[in-house]
Amino acid sequence: MKKSIFIISLLFSILSFGCKAVAPKQLSIAVFIPGICADSPTYAMLRDGVTQAVDSWNEGKTLEQSAKLYVLEAGTNQSEWPAKITALAAEQKYDVIISSNPSLPEIVLPIIEQFPQQKFILMDAEYSGNNNICTVCYNQYEQAYLTGYIGGLMSKSNKLGLVAAQEYPVMNNIIYPYFEKGAKDANTSSTVAFRIVGNWYDANKGAMLADILYGEGVDVVLPICGGAAQGVITSAVNNNFYITWFDNNGFDKAPGNIISSTVMQQQELSSIMTTNFLNGKTEWGNAKMLGVKDGFVDFVQDDPLYIETVPQEVRAKMAALVDDIKSGKTIIQ
Repeated sequence: MKKSIFIISLLFSILSFGCKAVAPKQLSIAVFIPGICADSPTYAMLRDGVTQAVDSWNEGKTLEQSAKLYVLEAGTNQSEWPAKITALAAEQKYDVIISSNPSLPEIVLPIIEQFPQQKFILMDAEYSGNNNICTVCYNQYEQAYLTGYIGGLMSKSNKLGLVAAQEYPVMNNIIYPYFEKGAKDANTSSTVAFRIVGNWYDANKGAMLADILYGEGVDVVLPICGGAAQGVITSAVNNNFYITWFDNNGFDKAPGNIISSTVMQQQELSSIMTTNFLNGKTEWGNAKMLGVKDGFVDFVQDDPLYIETVPQEVRAKMAALVDDIKSGKTIIQ
């Protein structure tokens, strides 16, 4: 009888040990900023969105249950990005690296070959079919088209300009051609001059290019050149021409000169993507494009400076276009 009791007790102890709950693994997230947050609202929104999600996740949790967050600003020299993000992956301590730039899928693919356990969530990028990568991009067809359309409506010379930091696939294949398409659809006489700074920080070069464009008769300029955009703004104020703004609300950067802000909800979407990861809901291998209809691309219409600067008849045309895109009546692609 004693032997039977001992065996039962031993079995109970073994079963109890085997069923003991395993403490959840503490998740670790790295945010790779391909630039400097202070010079780029897009990257600042990425950082803030991920931070918001991690802070919310950690609320009320023990240290062992919480997630760790590390943010690396890689600087504006794009040639250094591959080495810096490779070094981050080589530490092999981050469950996911979250970043934002259209060029990143091409950069991270060889890193995954070296470190096959490393996962990446890439915002403002598009790539599918690799189970280590999840991408989500904004509909920049719509974003560029809306920006060009108001530029075409507002230009008196029918001459617009686009000052880009550099050439890259999204710029060459989407932003530039759809900015031009929007301008021409608004006014068939519109033309668009395309100029390259060569980097994402040279404000003096940005101002020089904008001055030259103004001298050629351009009276509406779209700057997509990071810190160099400040030079374009300075030129616009000095020469009194218009600027159309991309990615965030820029009306207060030059009141009276900024005629539009076509924004993407990077902070909100970064927070959602991070929360999905923390909850194990990331759709690895998938690519999504989100736009006006989804609420992640928008054309700012309620800013007092927009209402003050842009005539009512132009605002009415823009409101109708945005409504048509939201309803699906107009598809930009």
